Amino acid sequence: MGDSIFNCCYVPPHPPGDREVPRSRREETMTSNIPSDKRFLIFFDFDETIVDETSDDVVVQAAPGQHLPGWLKDTYQPGRYNEYMQRVLAYLSEQGVTESDMRTVMEKIPATPGMSTLFQFLRTRPQTDFEVVLMSDANTFFIECWLRRTGARQLFHRIFSNPATFNKDGRLVMKPFHSHDCPRCPSNMCKQVVLRDYVARRTQERGRPYQRVFYVGDGANDFCPTLALGPRDVAFPRRDFPMHRLITETHEAVPGEFKAVTVPWANAEEVIQRLRKHVAE
Repeated sequence: MGDSIFNCCYVPPHPPGDREVPRSRREETMTSNIPSDKRFLIFFDFDETIVDETSDDVVVQAAPGQHLPGWLKDTYQPGRYNEYMQRVLAYLSEQGVTESDMRTVMEKIPATPGMSTLFQFLRTRPQTDFEVVLMSDANTFFIECWLRRTGARQLFHRIFSNPATFNKDGRLVMKPFHSHDCPRCPSNMCKQVVLRDYVARRTQERGRPYQRVFYVGDGANDFCPTLALGPRDVAFPRRDFPMHRLITETHEAVPGEFKAVTVPWANAEEVIQRLRKHVAE
């Protein structure tokens, strides 16, 4: 994997001023130790990548009248969505929305086209093929609800998302994942910081790099982590979504800036076709 930026000598720095977050906060949800023999590392976003809707929007279906009051919507500030959602969750609690109510609406979110087939493909591959990681600006409760309901939870070796737990009053309390100084990303999460940190640490633990790193996403905040991929790695942007448009604009404006191979998809079975090619190498 000599052409990738992720080689065994590379130890990626945090952005200037980024405050290190204890691992227990960075990795809010994890499984047991990961075998070191995986050939490939694949990252997934959650909202509008794994599921075909945005979970933060779907939870509103549990509210009275299935909508939020205008005064609450008006409190949103660009780049501060995490803080806005904390207020939304507090409002839902005040309106009597329970953990069960939220779980019910989360479990009903449909998967994106072909995603269930892609998950089945990953499950049936040899154990040495894929290390699977989920990285999302949603929250751990919403993600766990959906994954466990669909039986997909065991596929993921790590889940990085905003920590969310219910307090003694039954209110879902969400916190920011970390802090950073990346100008592209919302204040609570820069996925490139997470990706770089994870790949560097796992490369050190394994004693060697991955053959390739893959990233499957859709949104503007999925563009930033893919800037850290090398020319042997593959970015899978959902076709005509913000991530795809940003990659296209970067290729046009600054040729050579975006190094990863780009494979757009509308149906996740298109991702399988590309993965089959690489596992056969």
